[in-house]
Parts: sequence; C-alpha cells; structure tokens
Amino acid sequence: MAELATVARPYAEALFRVAQSGNMAAWSDLVSELAQIGANSDVQAFAANPKLTATDLVATLTSLVKSPVTPEASNFLAMLAENGRISLLPQIGAQFQELKNAQAGAADATIFSAFELTDAQTAQLVGTLEKKFGRKLNPTVTVDSSLIGGVRVVVGDEVLDTSVRAKLQQMHVALVS
Repeated sequence: MAELATVARPYAEALFRVAQSGNMAAWSDLVSELAQIGANSDVQAFAANPKLTATDLVATLTSLVKSPVTPEASNFLAMLAENGRISLLPQIGAQFQELKNAQAGAADATIFSAFELTDAQTAQLVGTLEKKFGRKLNPTVTVDSSLIGGVRVVVGDEVLDTSVRAKLQQMHVALVS
C-alpha cells in the first residue's frame, strides 16, 4: 500500500492545487465520487481491459459521475487513463481529503461506539475530542458492539480507546505478566 500512496501523492497534490484556484467544494465532491467509483472492483476490471481505449474509459467514468465534470477534470481522468492509473483514484481521493483537512486545520475522526449515539451525545463527544486533539474534527460514527461499552476514536494515526474491551485487555495483560 505504501507504494500506491507514493505514486498517488503527486496526482493528489496537483489536483489539490487546481482545486485551490477554483471551487474547493465542487472539486472535493468530484474527487470523492471518483474515489468511490475507482474503488469499485467492476470499474477496476473494466479499466484493466487492454482493448479499451483511454477515451472510452474517460467517457465511461464521466458518465458515472453525478457532479459536473470540468475540462480540467476530464484532462485529469484522461491522463490517469493513458498512464494506466485509474486504480489510484481511491488513494488520490484519500490524500486529497487529507490535504483539504490540513489546509482547514481539521481531521477526519472515526468514532466506534458500543451503542448508537444521539446527535447530542455525538456533539458533546466531538467537542471534548476537539479539545484533546487540538483541531476541528469531521466525525463518522460506527457502532461496534464488540467494544462492550465506551468508545474507540481514530484520528489519523492516533487512537484513543476508552472501551470496556480495551480495559479488559489491559487487565488481562497485567494479570498474566
């Protein structure tokens, strides 16, 4: 995976520079859609077809996108198609989002909760987490009943695990050693 990230980085940075000079929200939506489309195994198999021309591939990808496709976006897709890099779209999308978050001083946070959280609970938790991590967070809440209780928060490469399962594992390690 590190190799894909390395290859995708220049594409994501170039796309981000273009987005900075234009409509960042529109570009963000488009890149997100392209990342989802590029992650589809059927699309990857279709793009790998050696009989398919780059023009046909770009036309097909463009038809799958709901957001308006600018000439710059078409050129970007054409460049990826000609170089056989359509499989990089998910990684390009992820790195584009990281660049966008870094510019805004924000980060994506995945919150795993043992139980469904109400909007008020989520807002309170995010407020506390923003103070702890020192930046604005864009939360995604996922229910994981295996946590037994509490939450597990992943922000970039930082993990805050206050779940009952984690505490039980810590007790197990302490008792065994």
